[in-house]
Amino acid sequence: MHFYNTTENTNNQDEHALKDVTKSGKERPWREKKIDNVSYAELLQILKFQKAGNVGACGRVLEFKPTDEGYLKLFKTWFCKSKLCPVCNWRRSMKNSYQAQRVVEEVIKEKPKARWLFLTLTARNAVDGHDLKSSLSELTKAFNKLKMYAKVKKNLIGFMRSTEVTVNQETGAYNQHMHILLCVENKYFRGIDNYISHEDWTVLWQKALKINYRPIVKVQAIKPNKKGDSDIQSAIKETSKYSVKSADYLTEDDERNLEIVSDLEHGLFRKRMISYGGLLKEKHKLLNLDDADDGNLIQTSDEEEPSDNEEEANSIIAIWNYSRQNYYLKLER
Repeated sequence: MHFYNTTENTNNQDEHALKDVTKSGKERPWREKKIDNVSYAELLQILKFQKAGNVGACGRVLEFKPTDEGYLKLFKTWFCKSKLCPVCNWRRSMKNSYQAQRVVEEVIKEKPKARWLFLTLTARNAVDGHDLKSSLSELTKAFNKLKMYAKVKKNLIGFMRSTEVTVNQETGAYNQHMHILLCVENKYFRGIDNYISHEDWTVLWQKALKINYRPIVKVQAIKPNKKGDSDIQSAIKETSKYSVKSADYLTEDDERNLEIVSDLEHGLFRKRMISYGGLLKEKHKLLNLDDADDGNLIQTSDEEEPSDNEEEANSIIAIWNYSRQNYYLKLER
């Protein structure tokens, strides 16, 4: 039973369209992500970014190893790791989710009575790339201040923080905000000396940002329930998702797409989009997990690590066909 065979053929009988299916029966979206990647690379080329060629080459050739069950495991490819690349962001999101899950599990083992919060912090929209770059820097500085305020610090065990940027298609503004998974002491919900209300979080965030307007803040208590898609699983998923969605800069308006990509490339340059702190950072290090931005995007979970038998198996190569807009397998005759 082989889940990588397909019925779609090209003129060459030795080539077949790639169909990479997970054990749950879901097809991995290689084709969709690569189509968006090519569009992104074309925008970079028009804007004369030097990395346009590297982005276009991202994931062009995929080498898989078949498992005994007939599934494919990605074995080798080249990823550009650009912050806006749809292929890389898809892989990063999976990797971030897997790493966060492992880190949270380890923290719960050590601190089973700890409580968890999901915090979203926003700031006023940015109008262009320069404004976005400075605003993202201010967000990071403000969060570093926020976590050191006495009432926050005395309860904080650790956190996972991610930054997301969305584009308002009507106004053209950029909304930058942070999603933070917070682990706090059990005493957090006991008494006014420890508990931080929604109003308190808003006041503290306004103070940290040094602004004269009331920012939008959302805070939710979540429970680490092991059954089903629990609150904490949803929070991990939200914190691990794409920092920028390709749908925000691949619209029907080509001129606007160029402007958005230019702004985002400038605004996100050398910005860390995800980070850990406190006990969560310690567990991330102890688990020997690499950096999701610059690390290995081939293995996004421990299940994808090829075994010795699989490494010795014949490779299955899939190559992107630009004219047919799909991956085709290169099979031995």
